[in-house]
Amino acid sequence: MNTASYTITGEKDSTVELPLVFATPFRRDLIHKAFTNLTSHKFQRQGRKPNAGMDVVADSNDPPTGQGVSRIARMQGGGGGRQGQGAEVASTRGGRQAHPPIVDRVIYKKLNKKENKLALCSAIAATASKELVESRGHKVKDIESFPIIVSDDIESVSKTSKVIEILDSLKLAQDVARLSSRKPRSGQSRLRGRAKKVGKSVLFVTTDSTNLAKAVGAIPGVEVQNVKSLSVLDLAPGSDPIRLVVYSKSAIKEIAQIRSTHLEIMVRTQ
Repeated sequence: MNTASYTITGEKDSTVELPLVFATPFRRDLIHKAFTNLTSHKFQRQGRKPNAGMDVVADSNDPPTGQGVSRIARMQGGGGGRQGQGAEVASTRGGRQAHPPIVDRVIYKKLNKKENKLALCSAIAATASKELVESRGHKVKDIESFPIIVSDDIESVSKTSKVIEILDSLKLAQDVARLSSRKPRSGQSRLRGRAKKVGKSVLFVTTDSTNLAKAVGAIPGVEVQNVKSLSVLDLAPGSDPIRLVVYSKSAIKEIAQIRSTHLEIMVRTQ
């Protein structure tokens, strides 16, 4: 399967033969599973102090029955303060938690290598579908061919003003402008400093992201990722396929080097 490639000025450059990876069937379920598992790798373990809420002088009656009062542990003392109040146990003020989180809990979810590779290939292949890209909410009305491939000149761009010109020439500026209409959030998220939420727009996939990453840093929603570090987390943020992606020609050549069991089966059946 061939597709058109463009220069950074928006003109058609040549045709590029897409690797076999782009023929991978779309698997929404696997992409969601891979996203869920890979996201857990960023979680931080948390726990509680073992004797939290129990550093008090509190005890229940001995024997616990026949006193005419509840068996709850109460603060000891000679008067004043919290004397006589329930303490130490889970049902009291300032007491311990009944089932606190522990650091030994397993939060790192593992994923089979073949499943992870198939999910990545499926997400890459989905970027060639205009319908799937539009279903996520991206504005791609005037774009003709998918996936979007540009010359390697994109990797040497280091100025934000130049990136804006490139986005405009590739008809991607409409999608970047989409994020400017987002309204600030209210409620608890605003009180916690999360009033503004930046969405996801164009993702540039290149073989050398050093210069371009600095250039797109000031453009909301636009990101750059090295093709060797490409993940389902980049291609399907929030596990919702699929993101608007722009590949460099060199990145397409790197993608062609991907080896997977399902690709070998596809070659045999052809």
